[in-house]
Amino acid sequence: MSLEDRVEGLRARIQRACEAADRDPSGIELLPVSKRQPLSLIQEAAALGFTRFGENYVQEGADKAMAAPELQIVLLGPLQRNKAKPALQHFEEIQSLDRPELAERLRRLAEEQDLVRPVWIQVDLWEEASKLGGCTDRELPALIESLGEDPRLPLRGLMAIPPPDDQAAFGLMAALRERLQQELGRPLRLSMGMSGDLEVAIAAGSDQVRIGTAFFGAR
Repeated sequence: MSLEDRVEGLRARIQRACEAADRDPSGIELLPVSKRQPLSLIQEAAALGFTRFGENYVQEGADKAMAAPELQIVLLGPLQRNKAKPALQHFEEIQSLDRPELAERLRRLAEEQDLVRPVWIQVDLWEEASKLGGCTDRELPALIESLGEDPRLPLRGLMAIPPPDDQAAFGLMAALRERLQQELGRPLRLSMGMSGDLEVAIAAGSDQVRIGTAFFGAR
C-alpha cells in the first residue's frame, strides 16, 4: 500500500470517528510520527500537505530539522535536561514536558536564546511513568507553577499515552483537561490516540492523534 493510500485510509477513519462523535474533522490534527523513517519518506508526506512531524529522539529529530528546515519537528519522546538546548533549537514544540526542573531549565535557555517554544505537559495517570514518561495528577500543579506563564514557553495542552485496551483512560484525560481549563481560565488542547485507538481518543475529545505505523507503514 502506498503512503497516499494509507493517509487516505487514516483520514477516512478520522472522518467516521468524528461523525460518530458529532465533531468537526477539521478540528483534529493528524500528526505523523516519523521516528526512524528516512527523510525521503517524510518529504513524500510533505508533498501530500503535511508540515509537522513528531520525533522521539532529540538527535534524530535535530538532524531532520536541519536537513529539511521547511518542516516543523515536534518532540514527543522523553527529554533529558542535558539535551534541553538542542531540543529548543531544533524542535518547534515540546510535547513531553513532565517535571518542574526540566521546565525551569527550558525557561532559562529560552530566555538566553530568545526563543518561543510551545510546550505540552505529558501526563501519566496510570503509573506508567517509569516506562513512558509523564507526570502524575498530583505533580501537575507544581509543574504548571514552574512554567510561570512564561510567554516563551506557552502551555498548549496535555499529551498522554494511555494504556492499551483501557478505554476509560481517555475519559480520565478529558476530565483532567476540563478541570485544568477551568482552573487556568483558558483552553487547552489534548493529544492522545495512536494507530490502534484513534477512534476512542476522538470520541473522548482528543484534538490531535499521533500516528506512526498506520501512516508510514512498518519500518
